[in-house]
Amino acid sequence: MSEPVLQVERAAGVATVILNRPQAMNALSRELRVALVEAFTTLAFDADVRVAILTGAGRAFCAGLDLKELGRGSGPVGAGSGEEPNVMKALAGFEGPIIGAINGVAVTGGFELALACDVLIASSEARFADTHARVGIMPGWGLSQKLSRAIGIARAKELSLTGNYLDAVTADAWGLVNRVVAPAELLPACRKLAQDMLSVPDAGLRAYKRIIDGGFAVSFGDGMRLERELSGAANRGVAAAAVEEARKAVRARGQAQTRGEGRS
Repeated sequence: MSEPVLQVERAAGVATVILNRPQAMNALSRELRVALVEAFTTLAFDADVRVAILTGAGRAFCAGLDLKELGRGSGPVGAGSGEEPNVMKALAGFEGPIIGAINGVAVTGGFELALACDVLIASSEARFADTHARVGIMPGWGLSQKLSRAIGIARAKELSLTGNYLDAVTADAWGLVNRVVAPAELLPACRKLAQDMLSVPDAGLRAYKRIIDGGFAVSFGDGMRLERELSGAANRGVAAAAVEEARKAVRARGQAQTRGEGRS
């Protein structure tokens, strides 16, 4: 019996979602795209899961769309049979943070999948490439817009108009990833970060992600107006006593970090 193309492991408020086609470098077959949509749609309604980690099995994060499968079709790329699984919409529907654990190559559609995460932690073995132009197709999952906002328009053009690979160290220097760790430390680092996020009250965690994403999608002025609207509505419902109690916990946590007692 073959293994599922996607594995989901739940533990202590965190779901680890693993692309599981290592023999195909986790290329996004239709079966895997459907499984991703179903998994994140389910997680969106799972009250016990507040943070997700997305990674790949084997030596690749994701090699993009399964070109062998697409090559067996008779219509244009993207036509497919039936309705195309909307992977990006499913990931966006999960209101908690998604941490991308980039364990290896993230190419084209796999690069777009990485950019759909909120935070990226990369293994030193990670590499990124946008080969859309080289294979004669255009991105449809946001890469042409997200990449330039992440690393600057000139660097984005360099990558997208050459198809060259970007190594993990340079990705870190350019601000594409939050940090780079040794391969064996990748999932432990992501799980530690997830636990830090889980120490934030659930309402604040989801609301703050929403306000950042909402403002990022519009102009700076519109983003400022959005913040005033959303924060005003949210803050009116917070009691002063609750803020003071939370402040004490924040102060204690900060003192513990200063003493090197951990970050939880």
